[in-house]
Amino acid sequence: MIKKLSVSLSIAAMLAGMLGCSQNFLDVVPTDRVSDPSILSDSVLFESYVINRYMGTRLTDKEAEGTLPGFGRGFEYAMWSSVTDESIYNNDDNTWLIQRGQIAPENTGIAGTFWGRSYRSIREINYALANLDKVPMSAGHRSRLKGELKFLRAFRYHDLIRNYGKVVLLGDKVYELSDNLTDPALFQRSDIKSGIDYAVAQLDEAASLLPATTDNGNWKLGRATRGAALALKSRLLLYGASPLYNASTWQAAAAAAKAVMDLNQYKLYSGGYGALFTVTNSEEVIFSRIYAIGARHVCLEIANGPNGYNAWGGNVPLQNLVDDYEMIDGTSITETGTSFNPNDPYKNRDPRFYATVLYNGAAYRNSTVQTYTPGGKDSKDGPSNWNTSKSGYYLKKFMNDNLPIDNPWDVAGTQTWIYFRYAEILLNYAEAQNEASGPDATVYAAVNSIRKRAGMPDLPAGLTQTQMRDRIRHERRIELAFEEHRFYDVRRWKIAPQTESVPAYGIEVGKNGNTYTYTRKEALTGRTFADKQYWLPIPRAEIQASNNQLEQNPGY
Repeated sequence: MIKKLSVSLSIAAMLAGMLGCSQNFLDVVPTDRVSDPSILSDSVLFESYVINRYMGTRLTDKEAEGTLPGFGRGFEYAMWSSVTDESIYNNDDNTWLIQRGQIAPENTGIAGTFWGRSYRSIREINYALANLDKVPMSAGHRSRLKGELKFLRAFRYHDLIRNYGKVVLLGDKVYELSDNLTDPALFQRSDIKSGIDYAVAQLDEAASLLPATTDNGNWKLGRATRGAALALKSRLLLYGASPLYNASTWQAAAAAAKAVMDLNQYKLYSGGYGALFTVTNSEEVIFSRIYAIGARHVCLEIANGPNGYNAWGGNVPLQNLVDDYEMIDGTSITETGTSFNPNDPYKNRDPRFYATVLYNGAAYRNSTVQTYTPGGKDSKDGPSNWNTSKSGYYLKKFMNDNLPIDNPWDVAGTQTWIYFRYAEILLNYAEAQNEASGPDATVYAAVNSIRKRAGMPDLPAGLTQTQMRDRIRHERRIELAFEEHRFYDVRRWKIAPQTESVPAYGIEVGKNGNTYTYTRKEALTGRTFADKQYWLPIPRAEIQASNNQLEQNPGY
């Protein structure tokens, strides 16, 4: 990785005062780093510096062991789904306190790195932008790198806004450690609208500078394109129009999503919903990051597979999510006339269920998942029983059955992690257009195309705006499960008091001869939500380092 010590010092470190370094120490030129003059005189080194801005530094234990965290999937053990009603992390990993509403500025669990990592990255990007014109390269190459840096900076602000609400906007200034004593702007949080407007403006500029595809016509190599910038703009404006933010319009959000659709560059993957997350290239992917082969502890199969396969049973789906999968005929399991059979609960469900969740009786790796007791190999009666799922389910989505579970090092963990895909854009458009104009034909077309790909029937005709709103929210829950959307969706819709205060349910499967029984259970006790949890707390160290000038979020 190409860095210089002074370049690596982030605004987050300045705010927190965590380095505790003297100026004399900072003046020492380390022998294992590349100096400023070297980076700024060599276009290859400078581009490597820009590419490294797609990654972040490791800030907590068990985070990104072997591979530095990107924008997401920095949670190698617990996924972000496990602080929602999608899943729980079987062995806690600092997630249970968030599920139980116990998060605090002094104890942020796995949610404590967004502030520090984002501001550190913003400073590093500002450094690159401030020096870009000094580096010898063609005008076209310079424009592309500028577009990438603008995209990266907007992404970091997007992560700050969706987690903290009001953020500190630093502009283009490259802050130094001494500035925390002289520049009060370091601690002034702008309102949410100003934050979104700034990031959107950056993305408009980025989109004008970025190419349609990356090298060799392939837009899957993990670097920003015009589509990536417009996709992030779509997400930001959708959030901004939502009830929690109230900082932009539904019309603007719909137009932003339509701009991505009108590129005519992306379409829904035709090779199957489940395969989408294991193939390297797909026409649905707008922006993704490739993870390193040989990096230990990024192997999703061993981290999340059933204990009967010697896996760790990490992020286990909840009954809360399982119950929301429709029947294959499009009915819910609770409505009148449903074909749902509580004695055979996994039969004839939405095909995305089978691509997302491993359940008792599911075919898996030339065998069958057995969560039943007594005697099921994937229950507490099986091997490695300390890894037995507390919910009675295991995660299927993202897993590549062709990769090993036993001794996966240097082989597994190779899946590309998708940050933006076309299905999200279609759902963004449908939601925003429905809110702006009601359930017109374009709204139906967007949602139904996703359902058709999944093998589900079209939505019924004649839905009201409210009914369509509920159906779109349901579709996001199912289609985007485990992709780091649910945490933010239930908050921006302001339904978190209902979804996040419901118990974390699981299932107890009993077996008597050839008969199975299914008994609902509580997989994690104490799950609750308070209004202050609409936003994360800023870590206490950041507040203290600002001499209490930095405003904490309400309720903390």
